[in-house]
Amino acid sequence: MRPALVALAVLILIVAIAPGIARALPGSLTRRYAEAVRAGLADPRPGPPVGEADLSRLPEIVRGYLRRAGVVGREPAWATRAVFEGRIRNGPEAPWMPMSVEQYNFFPEGVRAFHLRSSLRGLPFEGLHLFDRSGARMTIRVGSILTVAEAAGPEMDQSETVTVFNDMCLLAPSTLIDPAIAWEVVDPRSARATFTRRGITIRAVLRFNELGDLVDFESDDRYQTSDGRTYVRHPWSTPVRDHAEVGGRRIWTRGDAVWSMPSGPFTYGEFRLVSIESNPARGDRRP
Repeated sequence: MRPALVALAVLILIVAIAPGIARALPGSLTRRYAEAVRAGLADPRPGPPVGEADLSRLPEIVRGYLRRAGVVGREPAWATRAVFEGRIRNGPEAPWMPMSVEQYNFFPEGVRAFHLRSSLRGLPFEGLHLFDRSGARMTIRVGSILTVAEAAGPEMDQSETVTVFNDMCLLAPSTLIDPAIAWEVVDPRSARATFTRRGITIRAVLRFNELGDLVDFESDDRYQTSDGRTYVRHPWSTPVRDHAEVGGRRIWTRGDAVWSMPSGPFTYGEFRLVSIESNPARGDRRP
């Protein structure tokens, strides 16, 4: 075999096996994600079933949403595990990339662990958004080896606080009975929430359809960044649709992530809910 062909074969082999090896190493995004999940699952926070009295301080449209979502009579969510498939892109003119996501939330501690895998032109990408008491961190790596984007700091902390509250609204509506959330009625189908966590206060408007399903979440408090160095604040929304019964609870099954930019709306993520589990088994040690 010619030397050039041998070199090409070796390169192909390295590209194929290197990410798998890298994901097993200490400090890898996969290991960091797994450690966050194990720590969260080791600290369960069960609570008494949600009753009608727990809904009394909520606006009527939010009370109706919680009832429709199947919250009443069930243990509130202290944790969720959600799996998504879809596609993502970095800019309005950038190509779409397929993605698969696993995400855990641990609500009493405000911990969010979001693990993404994607690819572009044959190159595998791995991403981790991790938000805990030490702050928010975003890391993107090519082939699980080369870091191409990393972000942390006050803008990320504020942005992930918005995202945590978004997860509460969309994935675990039982958490909305938290008395620390302040509510204001906007109109018969909308309510504004003020949410504070770790000294950071954000606001969002929740919009509902005529059936009482949550169909959109809008906030002006989230920052956009692609490289972790430049941050721009644009209105952010997550319109959802195709609600269905999943595990005895009503939830959306398709949704988007959208920036409202000066040039117009930019949808950068499209998600399909594959599965969701509320309060994973307390002996579980996934992933």
